[in-house]
Amino acid sequence: MGIMPHKDICTAIGLSLGLDIPFWPQLPNVSLYEDMYVQASQNFPGIAVDTENERLRFHTERFHEELDNYFEKSVDSATFSLSPEYSVVYHEFLKHDLSEYSAIRGQVTGPVSFGMKVLDENLKPIIYDDEVRGVLFDFLQAKINTQYQELKRNNPQCFVWVDEPGLSGVFSALVGYNDLQAKEDYQSFMQGLDGIRGIHLCANVDLPYLLDLGVDILSFDAYQLEFMPKEYAQSVAEFIGEGGIISWGIVPTTSSLRRYTAQSLAKLLSGYWDEVSKNTGIDCKQIAEQALLAPARCCLRIIADLDETEPSFSAQGDASPFSSEEEVVETAFTLVREVSVILRDEYRIN
Repeated sequence: MGIMPHKDICTAIGLSLGLDIPFWPQLPNVSLYEDMYVQASQNFPGIAVDTENERLRFHTERFHEELDNYFEKSVDSATFSLSPEYSVVYHEFLKHDLSEYSAIRGQVTGPVSFGMKVLDENLKPIIYDDEVRGVLFDFLQAKINTQYQELKRNNPQCFVWVDEPGLSGVFSALVGYNDLQAKEDYQSFMQGLDGIRGIHLCANVDLPYLLDLGVDILSFDAYQLEFMPKEYAQSVAEFIGEGGIISWGIVPTTSSLRRYTAQSLAKLLSGYWDEVSKNTGIDCKQIAEQALLAPARCCLRIIADLDETEPSFSAQGDASPFSSEEEVVETAFTLVREVSVILRDEYRIN
C-alpha cells in the first residue's frame, strides 16, 4: 500500500519509517501531483494535466507530434525521474537516512492500470491503441528502473513494485484488452525490470494468474479472500518453492477493521497458510519465512462508511470509534506490526 489519506507529509513519512520496510507515501490529499496516475504521466507524450478538472487528458495527435522528441529524450534517465513538482513527498523521503533498514520500497503505477484509466479524445482507454500501448509499457519500465536506481543510492536492498489495480479488470468480456494479451505483455515487461520484480494489486485477484506474470514479489489484498481456495494452493506453493515472496495484505483499512485484533488477524492469515500446506505439503514455516505483511489496501474516502454506532477496536482491543481515514491507517499500521510479532513467535522466525 503506497497511497495514504494524510495531509501532513511529515506524519505520513514518519509512519512509513516506523515499518520494517519503509516506502515513500503517495498523498493525493496533499496535491493533485501526488496522485499515482498523475505522477506516472510525467513526460509521457500526448499527456496533459488538467489541474482545473483534476484529471489527465490525452490527445492522439499531440502524441504523434511529440513522439520523436520523446525518443530523443529517452536516452536521458532524467526523462523518467519523478521531479519535485510531481512529488514533494518522494524527495522528502529520500532526504532521510534509509541505509539501516533491511530494505526500502518504491512504487510506480502499472501500464495496464494507467492505460485503462487514461482516455483519449474519444473517451477510449489508451491501452486499446497498439502504438500507444507499446510506448506506454516501455515508458513505465524505464520509470521503474530509474526509481530503482535512485532508491538504490539510499539502500542497496531496495525494490520497486508496480501498482496494478487495473489487472483485475482484464477478465471482463466488456474490456477490449483481455487477460491473455495482458499476460503476454506483462511477462515481457517484467523481464526488462532491474532488481526484484514485484506487483501490487489491491482488488479482486486471480492468484494463479498473477503468480505467473514473472514476478519475484506479489503483494495483494489477502483479507478480501476470507478463505484460501484449494485451487490457489498449488500455485502459491510452487511460487514459494521457487523462492518467491508474497506480501499478504491482511489488515483491513475499512470499517471492518473494528471487528479485529492482532490475534484474530494472525489466526486468519495462518489459516490461509495451513490450507496451502494441507493441500500441497509445503511447510507453513517456509511460507512464513517468505512472507511480508501489509495493510490490505489504501484508505481514501471511506470515512462515510465508518459507522460509529458500532464499536471499533484499537490495536489493544479497546472499544473506540474511528474519527478519520488517517486514524484507520495508523491503527492498521500498528496492527501489522503486532501481527508480525505473533506470527514470528508462532513459526519461530528470528
